[in-house]
Amino acid sequence: MAASDALPLLCTLALTVAALVGAELKSRTCSEVRLAYSSKGFNLNDVPHQGVSGAHLKVCPQSFTCCTPEMEEKLSQLSRSDLKAQVSKLSSSLQATFTQRHRRFDQFFKELLDNAEKSLNDMFTRTYGVMYMQNSELFKKFFLDLKNYYVQGGVNLEAMLADFWAGLLERMFVLVNVQYHFSEEYLECVSKHTEQLKPFGDVPRKLKLQVTRAFVAARTFAQGLAVIGDVIGKVSAVNASPGCVQAAMKMMYCPYCSWQMALKPCHNYCLNVMKGCLANQADLDTEWNNFMDAMLNLAERLEGPFNIESVMDPIDVKISDAIMNMQENSMQVSQKVFQGCGQPKLGVASRAARSVPDNGFNTRFRPYTPDERPTTAAGTSLDRLVTEVKKKLMFAKKFWSALPENVCTGERIASGDECWNGQQRAGMSQRLWEMD
Repeated sequence: MAASDALPLLCTLALTVAALVGAELKSRTCSEVRLAYSSKGFNLNDVPHQGVSGAHLKVCPQSFTCCTPEMEEKLSQLSRSDLKAQVSKLSSSLQATFTQRHRRFDQFFKELLDNAEKSLNDMFTRTYGVMYMQNSELFKKFFLDLKNYYVQGGVNLEAMLADFWAGLLERMFVLVNVQYHFSEEYLECVSKHTEQLKPFGDVPRKLKLQVTRAFVAARTFAQGLAVIGDVIGKVSAVNASPGCVQAAMKMMYCPYCSWQMALKPCHNYCLNVMKGCLANQADLDTEWNNFMDAMLNLAERLEGPFNIESVMDPIDVKISDAIMNMQENSMQVSQKVFQGCGQPKLGVASRAARSVPDNGFNTRFRPYTPDERPTTAAGTSLDRLVTEVKKKLMFAKKFWSALPENVCTGERIASGDECWNGQQRAGMSQRLWEMD
């Protein structure tokens, strides 16, 4: 049979099949659709008992159907909620991850400062006794300023450290020169010469470099972790356009209209719809990835020269080294001060004051043994925390551009060849095409 002779026969067969299908649909009840529709919480009165003409439908195919315009409207609202819920589920998991990491890092950092302060207080009390306790507020303010910087900023770390060393010099200068009386003006002159005198050796310079870069890095990293959670929360709030809602409804619920409630979207069809609906999120991808890269770079620094743990853990030993340096060079320092600020007046030293050089800050500092050292902050270490965060940062890269793919996965889409393509069951049309 020639192709030209076969064409009229195929057309006749097609019309016959269409007529048979149409007759079947007209006689088919909508009971299954009514059940599925009501399971979504909608009123059964919206659903006809038997198939009706779909000429008035605005979204779904206008063939014989169990849907009405009222059902389309309600299913559109449901598809909007479904889309938001799907995106929220994916983003909430990521948001919770970074919120948890921020909380963990914040807890670690605060405990690290508390442990460092406790360590210094315990050892200085044991080593220097009354002389330390009488001047302990200087050290308390030192740690309070560090905590305030981390929590709220607004503290000039370099100026704060300079004030600490100047204050320590004033107090030690009095203790190593108990035979003299010093006015407030004289002590102000002493503190002004702190940097020039270098009474604490190279410790203040090294500590300033270590503390400033480590604290700035740690605070910035903690703020970055908090910002990640905030950004995810804001960006994941899908503001679906009318076109997106229509497309999502057509993809998810139009199969209901043709008695195919169990039919799920084709993968590529779902991707196209989601790319349109989530275009605003995808536009953020470049800036988002730049932010992730910046955080990863900062994490590398925290593992290396900006490691706040390696700065704070031995800070008591470093300050004690500075004190011992001042004690060992007290005569030279005092002579330079006398030359610059003038010869002080002799005073009447008390018996307690005369005993200070033998029992006070000239005592050699004895650091803790490893077994005596305070427990690690928050039961972990900075290296372990940063390693965990780096893994999460790498995972989060391209999160927004990959969102359509992550939405269109698992139970949301058809697992086999037969799927909904927006008009009909795709597998059926494919088989007819292959037969032709």
